[in-house]
Amino acid sequence: MYFDFANHTPHERYKLLSSTVTPRPIAWVSTMDANGQPNAAPFSFFNVFAEDPATLGFAVNHRSDTDRKDTGENVRLQKEFVVNLVTDDTVERMNITAIEFGPEVDEFVAAGLTPVASTQIRTPRIAQSSVSFECTLMQIVPLGTRRSLVIGNVLAMHISDHVVLDAQRCLIDTPRLQMVGRMHGHHYVRTSEIFNMPTIPVDTWNPKTATE
Repeated sequence: MYFDFANHTPHERYKLLSSTVTPRPIAWVSTMDANGQPNAAPFSFFNVFAEDPATLGFAVNHRSDTDRKDTGENVRLQKEFVVNLVTDDTVERMNITAIEFGPEVDEFVAAGLTPVASTQIRTPRIAQSSVSFECTLMQIVPLGTRRSLVIGNVLAMHISDHVVLDAQRCLIDTPRLQMVGRMHGHHYVRTSEIFNMPTIPVDTWNPKTATE
């Protein structure tokens, strides 16, 4: 089946992209408004892109061409944010923060989340999250009229002690994190089934036996 994206609506393109580019990690982004009220919202168009400088990005889908979500507005105002990651024990709370609350609602209170002071920025992180990245804004890239790509510089990472194998060597017990990813629609996946497949050294590559 061939899909020419020029012949499809944005919603149809979204369905095609989000049902095939899976699983996607979830950026549980905490921000702060002009009055110091925290906000939390999840975004599954998210990933890490570089290590020098440490760079990650997530895309915000605006409510309309003129009504941008609280997260995007807060990032534009404060020039900073925290990306918290979602694990099996926090996925229900994350889902609460996905509700389209008005700006007067504190998602931290609604989802029973605890704000914890960050070390290098003013925006609080989510205490219940096993991994949090303190970020400053690098750039916001408009993607049409309905999305914006927020690119951030990672200044610091907070991670639960119980998943750190060797702090000096920066070794993390990734399976123990029990991360949750986004699939199609309202479906999610637990990253509990992991297999090991080392990269093949070029000097051992044998095309005759590679697919046998």
